[in-house]
Amino acid sequence: MRKKGTFWGGIALALALVVAGSAYAATATSHKKAVLNMSVGAEPPSLDPGLATDTTSAFILNQLMDPLIRLGPPPALKPEPGLVQSWQVKGTDVTLHLRHDDKWTNGKPVTANDVVQSWLRTISPELAADYAYQFYGIVGAQAYNSCDTSKQDCNALRAKVGVSAPDKWTVKVKLVSPQPWFIQQLSHTSFLPVYLPAVQKYGNKWTEPGNIVTDGPFKLAAWKHDAKLTLVKNPQWRDAKNVKLDVVNMPIITDASTALNAYKAGSIDVDTTGFNPTDIPKLKKMPDWHVYKALGTYYYGFNVKAIPDVNQRKAMAAAIDRHAIVKYITQSGQVPAKAFTPIGISGGDLIDKNGWLPQGGVDTPAGLKLAKSYMAKVANPVKDINLYINNSPGHIQIAQAIQSFWQKLGITVNIKVQEWKQYLQFLGPPPNSSVGAYRLGWIADYPDAYNFLSLWTCDSGNNNTNWCNKKYDALMNKAIHTQDAEKRTKIYQQAEDLLTGKNGDMPIAPIYWYTYTALVRPKVKGFFITPMDNVFLDKVSISS
Repeated sequence: MRKKGTFWGGIALALALVVAGSAYAATATSHKKAVLNMSVGAEPPSLDPGLATDTTSAFILNQLMDPLIRLGPPPALKPEPGLVQSWQVKGTDVTLHLRHDDKWTNGKPVTANDVVQSWLRTISPELAADYAYQFYGIVGAQAYNSCDTSKQDCNALRAKVGVSAPDKWTVKVKLVSPQPWFIQQLSHTSFLPVYLPAVQKYGNKWTEPGNIVTDGPFKLAAWKHDAKLTLVKNPQWRDAKNVKLDVVNMPIITDASTALNAYKAGSIDVDTTGFNPTDIPKLKKMPDWHVYKALGTYYYGFNVKAIPDVNQRKAMAAAIDRHAIVKYITQSGQVPAKAFTPIGISGGDLIDKNGWLPQGGVDTPAGLKLAKSYMAKVANPVKDINLYINNSPGHIQIAQAIQSFWQKLGITVNIKVQEWKQYLQFLGPPPNSSVGAYRLGWIADYPDAYNFLSLWTCDSGNNNTNWCNKKYDALMNKAIHTQDAEKRTKIYQQAEDLLTGKNGDMPIAPIYWYTYTALVRPKVKGFFITPMDNVFLDKVSISS
């Protein structure tokens, strides 16, 4: 799903706490309030499910909204009921049955029409949502999303989208082909319904406290932008009796040292900001230290218009000592990536079979020799490159290491650091013309390689490289229409080869496969980061 901003998913943190002695204490009744103080490391760019594209926003949304589908524990990650209590899949026909007891925070029921109209809003050409492509597996969704409002009757195309609400609690979906991952895909935040009267009344201010209407276990009580968010338990949620937390204070702490100091001082109970490499050896000895498995890839992208020669891009990819980065900088069990599709994804071993990227370590001299051999083939090398990164922990150290690797190829690297929200806007697509290379990460929205490889199609809202390969797009289109898992995996292998293979175009340089890390106090029970970088605070409690 998601563009990853910090080491574990854009959920990084900042100081400005309202603790149990705050205004909320004044409303205490018969029991001591259960308060969780958990920092987040960036201002959420958007709490609109139709516009959110990053893990920080997704984390908040998963507390405020009721996902249609939840995914079970790894490694199977089987779909489990959320707002959708049951479903049937027959070829290209999907029927979703909603719960009858799910309510908006204004007391009105969440209906099938809410789901249908919200989906149509997200894929509307007017909203121009980056994640509209998540719906392209539905009949007519791509045509409607691509409609030119100045030249076409977009309402006619809207009417042809294969989603309908035959009754108050049923959603019917017509897919362009049988897609085994579709039910799991419904766990993504872009499929969350929104309360459209609030959207229509408040416009782009509908996500502000006082305006926002949600249907999840928590409500947005306060949002002091760039400082903190406060969530409170939603007593109207369908399973409110099992939600143990009353208040969640979320200071926004972008600096790793500040977050760690807040944790050590007892001001926060959970620190997932990301950690400075120099602190990690000591932190790993603490019982509070936790490492969680991930389905995600940390990578550098190349603006192919700024670095047009594929041999230079391959040289730059080969020169990276991935082993050194995970051993000396990240230090949390990350695995050097030999391709973009991460380990743990179904069929990953076959998809990455032809991965050739040097891992580093004992292979470092060989990798540098290979990189220089590619560089020697470049007629007009680009010798001065702007490398853009966002300002979360660890990224600067990685950038400095890669700067030194690329200097060995005769390339001068200018590291440019930006705040997360500005950074996403700067990258496009298309990227700002000054971008030569950039860092991002991708965390699975659903556990199928299509979710990774589809990022790099020509019209993807997540393709910040300016790379476009029609053969690659044809493979991804073929994958959508291939139900057999083995055959689809072989198609993914061909696509990965075009992307990062030895004979591929190398618009990106995968660096490592993620893990997630966190400091969690022993009193915090049930805290867990899923492989898709989700945390569900309705499962968390505070022991006395």
